Order: sequence, then structure tokens, then C-alpha cells
Amino acid sequence: MATPVETGSRIETVEWSRLARPLPGWFSDAKLGIFIHWGAYSVPAWAEPTGELGAVDEATWFAHNAYAEWYWNTIRFDDSPARRHHRQTYGDAPYDEFLDAWRAEQFDPQDWCALFARAGARYVVPTTKHHDGIALWDAPGTGSRNTVHRGPRRDLIADLETAVRGAGMRFGVYYSGGLDWSTSDFPVIDTDANVRALRPNDAAYAAYAHLHVRDLIDRFRPDVLWNDIEWPDFGKHAGPLGLFELFQHYYATVADGVVNDRWGDTHRDYRTSEYQHHLDAEGSPAWQNCRGIGLSFGYNQVEDDRHLMSGPQLVRHLVDVVSRGGNLLLNVGPTASGLIPDGQRRTLEALADWMAVNSRVVHGSRPLDGEIADPSGTPWVRWTRTDATVWAVVDAPGGAAVTLPARPGRLDLASAALADGTPVPARADSGGVTVDLPVRTAETPVAVGFAAS
Repeated sequence: MATPVETGSRIETVEWSRLARPLPGWFSDAKLGIFIHWGAYSVPAWAEPTGELGAVDEATWFAHNAYAEWYWNTIRFDDSPARRHHRQTYGDAPYDEFLDAWRAEQFDPQDWCALFARAGARYVVPTTKHHDGIALWDAPGTGSRNTVHRGPRRDLIADLETAVRGAGMRFGVYYSGGLDWSTSDFPVIDTDANVRALRPNDAAYAAYAHLHVRDLIDRFRPDVLWNDIEWPDFGKHAGPLGLFELFQHYYATVADGVVNDRWGDTHRDYRTSEYQHHLDAEGSPAWQNCRGIGLSFGYNQVEDDRHLMSGPQLVRHLVDVVSRGGNLLLNVGPTASGLIPDGQRRTLEALADWMAVNSRVVHGSRPLDGEIADPSGTPWVRWTRTDATVWAVVDAPGGAAVTLPARPGRLDLASAALADGTPVPARADSGGVTVDLPVRTAETPVAVGFAAS
């Protein structure tokens, strides 16, 4: 489709459809990625845990933002709790003092990546520049306002790329192309409309962002190019320093790379939802849900176990997403020192324990044909399919008979077994297929596999 795009004082028609291609199989098979939000905002690490994006009304959301990475914007509201906290804790300290206070002295990328790999992640996407404009690599044009010259004084993206690929996972990059609060004396953002209305759109910023992303492509050859919010309008063209050219360069450099849908009305390989926001994306042929283990992406010291997903909750969320054809990009928010907080680590370790037995229920799977079986809420059941095996993931008390909403004639009941090969008695009845679940040693759901008949 040709889309007229206004770039400055001219309108240019760009044939974005020329970039369309089949989704690379690795991304369809991966199912789980790890997002990392880590920045100067991890120093104050403060936000109100008001609720999930999409479940909190807009009038409340911005002044009481649950995202710690939005701290710089939230403290600009005259009467926000974040501003009161900032004044009480830091006085009138400017935001950039957090960059200098950020040391990352306990950062061990190999430890992080070993945990992510055990949890079943197939790709990792760290933030390279968030809305505060601070780059986590020596980005062109940033002068000393990056982590190589200030704060941690190291190229955090290079360190992560080495560790991620060393652990056998693919590497991606997040870049905030739509917002950069360091480029102007930005007004407070208080509505969804203002997120886009107040973003930088001029030619200088478009070139600045273009050269950043091109540098990320050339240095790190990322398997995922994950832009946020939008792309500056002046850069949405097919000429030099234009977005069309940037996509072409990316695909020429990383033949099986993928890009997300947050570049405006231009090009995408897949769509994204975020917590409960943009759930309409989840009916697309290729989509990804992103969310934190808690309510924030950046580390929030205010959050506790009441706000974090438990291991069983994370397993259910992952399986639900995968059963509907999506990928999950699960966020980890490290502390300023570089540690994965204990609560987040416990949840990831519980997922790792479950994936050690059940990863083949997830990786490489596809949604099950609704003519064979249906999902249900009571008992909680989701279905996936890998090759000739149909998997029912069931969260119900162990040591009991559970009836699954399935058509008995489409499953080989004699083949029923857990993912570790333990046989499970199964029989047809009027309600579907009844299985006798073994006593569980953990609170996470169990997966029962059937050969499809």
C-alpha cells in the first residue's frame, strides 16, 4: 500500500508494501523473549503501582504513572505523588544527576543470560535509549550523555550482546524513536494524544534517530528491531536518512531480522500489545504481548509480591499467549547496581523449573484447531500443538479427575502422557475427555500430551 506521508513541508508517497515478506520461522517458533528496561530511572526506581496499562483510566494514568521509566515526566506534574517523593528525597536535583549516580557495579551479564536461557527465552531485547534520551552505548551525536562516558562508564549494549549470543539466544534492540525528552524543554505529557502530539518531528531529530538506529544495526546486527511510540514524521520517506532506506539497510544486514509495529503507519513484521493496551493486535497473524513481571518495566522499589506475577501466574500467561498464536516479551527491570531483584528472580526461576520439563509444549508450537478442543476457565485449560502432538496445559488440583473440553474422536486417548513421559489415564465421556491428573509437586500447571488421531 502506498501511504502519503507529510515530511516537513512536503508530502511524499512511500510504497511501504515493497518491504513486506514472510515472517522468519525463528520468530514464530521462539515464543518467549526477555525485555530489559535499565537506565538512569533505575536510580530513583519509584512509581505508584496503580495498575496495568489499559486497565487504568487515562485521567489517572499519567500523573500516577505505574511505569518507573517515566519518572522524569511524572515528576513534572505539580501535584503528583512522584513529584512530592522527588522533592523529599532529592530536593531539586535535575534528572541527569541520576545518570552520574548510576554505577552498575554488580552487573553480571552472563548471570542474567544464564537465567533467561533457563527460563526458556529465545531472544533478549534491552533498551538502548529510552524516552530520557540517555544511550546505553556510545551513540553518535550524544557527546558524553551516554553510559560509556558517564555513570557506568561502559558499553552496556555491547556487554549484553556478547552475553546473550554466548548463551545461545538471539539479540534485539529497543529504541525510543518517538520520544526523546532530552531534545527540548518538553511539556508535561498528560494524555494519550499528547504522547504523539508532543514528540519531536523535525528534520534534525529525524536524522539523529536514523543515525542511532543505523549504528545499532551496523554494530550489533540485531535480530529484533523494536521501536517505541512512533517515528519522527520528517523521517518517513524513501530518500537518504529516510525510514524506508533504514528498513532496507536492516534487512540487507540481517536477512532474518524482524521489526515491530511502532513506527507509525509505515511497515511492520508483527504487531504488539502491552499489558491490557492494544489487545486488538492479538488477533493478527503475528503478534507479541509485552509486559513486566510487575506493573512497571523499569525497576520500581515500591512494588512487592502483591504486584508481581508469581511463577504459576507467569506460566499461565505465557501459555495463554502462545495458545492464541502470540509471543511473550517478558520484561526484567534490574536495579541500578545491576542485580535482578529477588522477586523477579523467584518468578523467573519458577518458570525455568517448569520449562525444564515442558519447553516442548511452548517452543515451536502453534495454536490448536478449535475443531479438536476448546480453552476453558474452569478448569483452566489451554491447548497448543507441536507436530503430531496435542498438548493440554491444565491448572487444576492434582490427584483428581479433570474433564477437558475436547472431542475424544480427534485424540488418541491411549497415548496420554505428561511432558516427561509419565502415562496419564484418559477416557471419553459426555463432557469431553477426562484425565486423572497426578499429584503435583509444584503449583504450576501440568501439560498432558496426546497423539492426534
